[in-house]
Amino acid sequence: MVEVTGQIEAVRRRVGRRAVGGVDRHVLTLEQELPVTPEDLWVALTAPRRLARWFLPVSGALRAGGRFQLEGNAGGTIESCSPGSAFSATWEFGGAVGRIAVTVAAADDGARLTLEHETDADDPTWAEHGPGATGVGWDLSLLGLALHLEPGGADDPDAWDGGDDGRWFVELSAEAWRAADVAGGTDTVQARARANRTVEAYTGSEDEDDG
Repeated sequence: MVEVTGQIEAVRRRVGRRAVGGVDRHVLTLEQELPVTPEDLWVALTAPRRLARWFLPVSGALRAGGRFQLEGNAGGTIESCSPGSAFSATWEFGGAVGRIAVTVAAADDGARLTLEHETDADDPTWAEHGPGATGVGWDLSLLGLALHLEPGGADDPDAWDGGDDGRWFVELSAEAWRAADVAGGTDTVQARARANRTVEAYTGSEDEDDG
C-alpha cells in the first residue's frame, strides 16, 4: 500500500521561471519514478478509461490539435504528442490559461514521470498561495496514480479515504512546496505564509503553525 510520507518523499519538486513568447511564467516541476513499464505508465496517463480510474473522466479529441475537458476541472488544447513518450497541452481553468508538459522515460526500476506546469507570473493565486496552490493538487493526483499502479491497486480516484491522513498529506505536500518555493528564491517568511494559506484552502481550516 502506498504510504503517505513515502509518496511525498518519492516526488522531486522544483520551482522556477521561464519566458514563453515574451511572457514571464512560473514553472512547477514534479518528477517521480514508478514501478511499471514506460508503456503501462503512458497508457495510464493517456487512455480515457485509465484516467477515469485514478484521475478524472476526460472527453474530447485526445490528439494533437484536439480539445479535451476533464470533468469538473480544467480543459484545453493538446499542443503536441509523441506517442509513448511526451505530450503538452494548454491548461485552462477559472479564466486562467496555463500549460502542462508530460514526459515518460525508462528508469532503473520502472518508468520516470516528469510533469511541468506553467502559470503566468502575475497570477493572483500564485501571489497568495505560492506553488502549493497548484502543486498540492498535482501531489494528490500523483498519489492517486501511485495507488492505481500498485499491484491490486485502486480503480477509483476516491478510493483513498482522506480523513486525518488526507489533511496530513496536504500539510506534508504544502511543506514540500514551501521548501521548493524558498529554493526558488522566495523569502522564507513569505513562503511560510503562502504554505499556511494553501493548507487552509485545501482543508478548510487554518494551519496554526506560523513557524
